[in-house]
Parts: sequence; C-alpha cells; structure tokens
Amino acid sequence: MHDSNPPFALARACRPTRTAVLAIFIVGLAAPGFAQGTRADYQRAESLQRLYRDKLRPFRPALRWLPSGRGLWWRERTGPDAGFVLANAETGELERATDPKALGLDGETGPRSLKPLRRWERSRAGGDRTSIEFHNRLEQRVRIFWVEPSGRLRAYGEVPPDERRELSTYVGHSWVVDVAPNDLVGVFRAAPGKGIAVLDEASRRAARAPRDGADGDERRLPRLVFRDHNAVLVTSEGEVRLSSDGTEADAYRGRPYRSPDGKKVLCFQETRVETRTIPLVESSPKVGVQPKFSTIAYRKPGDPIPQRRPRLFDLEKRLRIPVDDTPFVDSYSVSRVHWSADSRFVYCLYNRRGHQQLALRAIDAETGAVRTIVDERSETFVDYSQKTWLHWLAGDHELLWMSERDGYNHLYRIDAHSGEVLAQLTKGRWLVRSVHHVDETRREITFVAMGLHEGQDPYHQHLARVGFDGSGLVALTASDGNHGDFEFSEDRALFTTRWSRVDHPFVTELRRVRDGSLVCELGRDDDTALRDAGFVAPERFVAKGRDGKTDIHGILIRPSNFDAQKRYPVIEAIYAGPHGHHVPKSFGIGIRQRRLAELGFVVVQIDGMGTNWRSKAFHDVCWQNLADAGLPDRIAWLRAAAKQHPELDLTRVGIYGGSAGGQNALAALLHHGDFYAAAAADCGCHDNRMDKIWWNEAWMGTLGPHYAENSNVTHAAKLQGKLLLTVGELDKNVDPASTLQVVDALIRAGKDFEFYLVPGAGHGIGEGPYLFRRRQDFFVRALHGVEPRR
Repeated sequence: MHDSNPPFALARACRPTRTAVLAIFIVGLAAPGFAQGTRADYQRAESLQRLYRDKLRPFRPALRWLPSGRGLWWRERTGPDAGFVLANAETGELERATDPKALGLDGETGPRSLKPLRRWERSRAGGDRTSIEFHNRLEQRVRIFWVEPSGRLRAYGEVPPDERRELSTYVGHSWVVDVAPNDLVGVFRAAPGKGIAVLDEASRRAARAPRDGADGDERRLPRLVFRDHNAVLVTSEGEVRLSSDGTEADAYRGRPYRSPDGKKVLCFQETRVETRTIPLVESSPKVGVQPKFSTIAYRKPGDPIPQRRPRLFDLEKRLRIPVDDTPFVDSYSVSRVHWSADSRFVYCLYNRRGHQQLALRAIDAETGAVRTIVDERSETFVDYSQKTWLHWLAGDHELLWMSERDGYNHLYRIDAHSGEVLAQLTKGRWLVRSVHHVDETRREITFVAMGLHEGQDPYHQHLARVGFDGSGLVALTASDGNHGDFEFSEDRALFTTRWSRVDHPFVTELRRVRDGSLVCELGRDDDTALRDAGFVAPERFVAKGRDGKTDIHGILIRPSNFDAQKRYPVIEAIYAGPHGHHVPKSFGIGIRQRRLAELGFVVVQIDGMGTNWRSKAFHDVCWQNLADAGLPDRIAWLRAAAKQHPELDLTRVGIYGGSAGGQNALAALLHHGDFYAAAAADCGCHDNRMDKIWWNEAWMGTLGPHYAENSNVTHAAKLQGKLLLTVGELDKNVDPASTLQVVDALIRAGKDFEFYLVPGAGHGIGEGPYLFRRRQDFFVRALHGVEPRR
C-alpha cells in the first residue's frame, strides 16, 4: 500500500512543546524535467542485488608454495582450464596440465603440515575457504576451539586420542586446542589448501612457550598472587604479604610481570572508580507486554577512570622497591609492559589523558628510578588508537617506534637507554600504514605504505622494505591500485598480493621480495558478466579542498539508466570519523548506495580534511572541531565535480550518515544549510559529551567548552532544510539520548523534522529494511519533490 505521509501524526512545531512530536512538513520542490522515484525505479533498485549476484567471477584459488623458490601452484577445478597450474618463478610463465606429474608436482599436491604457533590471535576475515585436519597424537582427548574475530572462543567438538577430525574453515582463521581450561596443546592458523594440525608434544611446547614479559610457568615458586586487594608472595614455605596499602578502592590487581631472571616482578595498583551507566528501555519486549528497563556501563568524556601505578617487588629479598607515581599520574592507560633481557629495566607505555603525550618509561629494577626513553607529544593529539607501534630488537638495546613527529607517520630506530634517535627509517610526504615483518637478521623491515607512488591515489596501500639505518628503500608493489593479502613463500623470496581499485577488479600477482619486480600475473577477477548486467563502476574524482591546494578524493555513483543530458540531485553518503578514511579504495558492488542512486540520484562519497591517513596537518583539522566534518572540503569537491559534470544539480543536495556520520549529516544542515537541502541522520553522536569516552577524547581531548561548541544540540535552532532523524531505543554504541536531546532542542526551537524511534532496535537501525526505505522516500520527496513509488 502506498503511504504518502510519515507513519506518525504530522504537526507543525510552531511553539515549543514537550510532546513526542514526530513530524515534518514536506514542502514540494519544483518537479524535475523527468520522472524519478517512481514505482518502476524502486523495483529496479530492489532488483540490483539479485541482478548482480554471482556475476563477478573471482580468481581466488588456494595457492600453494613450492620449495626452493620454484614458485607456486594451484588447481583450477572448473571451466576450460580445469587442471593444475604452475607459476614458474624462473621463467615467469604459467604452465598448465591435467596431470600434476607433468608439471613436476608429484608429491607436492597433498595436504601440508601447519606450523604450531606460540600464541593465538583473533581470526582474520576475508580469506578463502580451506580446511584443517586435526591429528591427535596425544594420550588425552582434546577440545577444539575457533577464535572468532572478536577474540571469543567457540567450541567445535573433541578429538579422541589417535583419531583425526577435519573441519572447514577460511584462510587466516585461528584455532586453539586444549585438554582442559588453561591447558593448551596446540595453536594453529589456517593456510591456503588443506592443512594438517598435528597435536603432539611439540605443539604442546609451542602453545605453552612464555610470551614476552610473561611469567613463563606461573605455577613455579616463588610467585606473586593477589589476595584481599594486596600482593602476596607464595613460596614453598608458605605465604608472605608484600603489601598492606591495598584496599577495595585501590587494589593490587591484573597480571604480574616477572623478570627474565625470575628475581623481580612488576604489577599494578589500580584505583576503582564508579562507572557511569546509561538507561535503556525496551518498550516492546518479545516476551510479555510490560516495558523492560536495563542499564549498561558506559563511560563518557570527562568521567573518572581507574589510575594504574606500577609496583615493583624483589622476590628474593621479599620487599617492595619504591617507584615514583608522578610519571604515571593522570593516565588514560599504562600498558605494553616489557622486561629487558638482562632484567635490569622494565618498560611501560604511558598515555596521558587527553592524548597529547605518549611516553615510554623505563623503571630501574634495582632502584625503582623512572626515566623517559621516548616522549611523544603533540599540541593537538597523538593518534594512539591507530598509530601506536613499537618493536623491541634482540638484546633490548634498541627499539623500533612509529611517530608523526615530522608531519607524516614514519618509523624510527631508538636507543633504548638514551632515547636517542639512531635512524629515521622512513621519511617523505607519504606515510607508513602498518608494519608487516621485522627481519632482525637482515636488519630490514617490511611495511605497508600509503602515498608512496607519486601520481597514484595517496590512499592506495603498497608494500615496501627499508633497512634499519633508513637506507635501501624498495617499493615491492607498483601497480596502480590498493594492495593487500600479502602471502610470502617460506624462504621469503617470493610473495603474492591482490590489488584493485573501485573501478578495477582484483588482480593477483607474484612478485620477488628482492626488488619487488613482477614475476607474473597469476589471474584476475572477471567482471564481464557483471558489466553485461549493467554494472558501471564508480568514477574516481579529485578536486582541491577549502585551501585551494590540498587534493580531496571521492567517488561518484550514478543510476544504471543514467542520461548525461538530464540533471540529477546529489546525495552524499558521509562518515567523517577521524579514526580512518572512508571512501572505498578496493573493488566492490556498493549495493546500498546503488539502490539509492537508482531512484534518480548521483551518490557521492568524499574524504575531507580531518579524516585519517594523510598528513598530520590534514588530520589535525578534526582537533576539538568535529562539527567541521571536512564539510568545507566536501562542498568545494562537489562544486568542482559539477563544473566537470553539469548533470549534477547542486541546488538539490542531500546528505546522510550513521553514528559519527549521523552527527556529520545534521551538522551539514546546521552549519551549511545554504548548500545542503536535506539530511538523514541515524544514531548520531550529536553531542560528544554523550558518547563513549575513548573515541571522543581521542579527537576532542579533555572536557571543556569546545564540547558544547561542537554539539548539534547547541546549534539546533540554526536548522535549515529538511531533516530525518532515526535511532534505535536499545542502541548500546551511541547513547540514544543523544538523538533525543536533539529532538528536544529542535522542538523548543520550533523546527519541523521527521523522527523515528525504533522499538527494540540497536545501533545502525537506519540501514534496516524499513528505515532504509523511509530514507529513500525522504530523499525522493525532499529532492525530487514528488511522492515516492507512484
């Protein structure tokens, strides 16, 4: 049934009123010169997912390395090339045969043994399907657990002694095996092709090997434990109380870190503070009719947080070595504990609250004296959540460190005693995205870089290598695209990578580690059928930002029946969270944006200033300035795009987003209502005082007047244009009261708007089927000036 009006009663907020007014007046725009938002448009939009499904033929075989650097092979199971394929690293050619013996693969095509690992990590998503066969050679029944991407363990049954069990999995997924809680016997990571996970004494030893800074066998005596909020030394003769100042409000807790020689131990005394809770009301429970009330722990900016102070004990002398608390006051976190190999020093990473200082502190294990090895400071913020990385080199005399101190994110080698910078490993107007591998034997580091190749999109990721002295920089990938999925041969002489762009399907390459030269292209995704179905890739577009100098990157997505002779309203999908950049760089369908574009819009995505992974100055625009959201850059980009593409009608511009994007979308109407005509804001963190502590203090710093200045609530009376607000009543990510406070401010300001509070819904409900359609309807009405689905 056609619904021409919102489902709630319409009302004009002519005067402030404390009622649940869920309203907006739809003011018709001049009808465009051609019908859009029709029933046929909606039907076509809904058909896109089915139309495009399975049309892309991916190249994702299970690649298997050959020994001695010969190359790799895989098996084509379908199509005219079914059989075995050998990528010959010497000739750079692909050799095919139906019989593996013809390629010299006899004995190479069976499953391979997986190496037992010393530690387990979260499963990585996006890998190809594969399998693991567990061989239990122990005398005990073992239990198998999959490590979820969240870090939780999910049980997958048991394997009796001398039996086997095969499980389907994906490349990059982690599996742990034990015989009882805290009694590991194996840790494995799935690899391309079927793998054999042998559970024996070797896998048990690897799984139980001590990690960096750990006690090793925590059951050996003497050992430190916590009882009645204090530190207690357990010996073969009994127990010795080492502290007496611990209380319930300031207890010794957490994990003890024993020195390599076993003589000292570091632990923490931590204050306990009251944690804020937020209320949630489930108005329409699945069982019963009465609403249900609950609360969840939820710290917000400015809330008190626990304070950790290091406590050092001499286990032989059975006494505490005093450590000054001053270098650790007002901390957001004290972490990354590391003992030097000679047990002389123990190190902690101190993150001062407000995130303008990140310091590596060294504690003398004999005297307790504290000194600073690295002191990273910023007048704005240190991007601790995205760019904190350090690596201790053998012997602990040096460490590798990541820093933006020269304006770009780069790597440094630091003297662990003096803090002197021994070498800046990487430098230039590009940055290090992450570290892939540290080779201490060759004294080289392999890393992922962004902006390394001039002339390419600066967000494209490439693999590179450099020496510990900063010499010998080699770009290991060169193709014009976003690279990932790096897999190395066992001797690290060869590697594979997959790259793509939003306008170019994935290509898989084999390259040499020595110089990055291309051995051969292994294959590429085939998008022929996808294009035949009418798919047109997004257009990449670059324009100058607000300063007239800085390149701003974005994409345009057009409807499948696009006609360059017609004029189209523009809708921006915005998310300006400073923790990342958000315009896609790899190939994908982007079905949700296409379903919106299909109704007669051009949908755009843009990364403005204040988002991450460009220069520090580019990123710093967000500092205590989240209301900015890069909107001046986005407007400049859109105006430049309209000059080149006159079919873009900038008199009809909409914007939508969720979470931080919801905050951004509303801010567009409040601060740039002369440009944006309509906004849909879902589950927005409209006032950063109302949102979670870590994300907001990371960019806004400590609580102050600037929080109110950036609040959409503060500026609600400036609203221009048409607004759709949505939120789920059980949102546990962003306090739903944040949206309701905007509703209250708009009502008090006498503003018209549309609002949906969804019973039982959580974060991101704006992307659910019902509200997704309501958002489509909203923009059809607001920008096309017609009733939808007619």
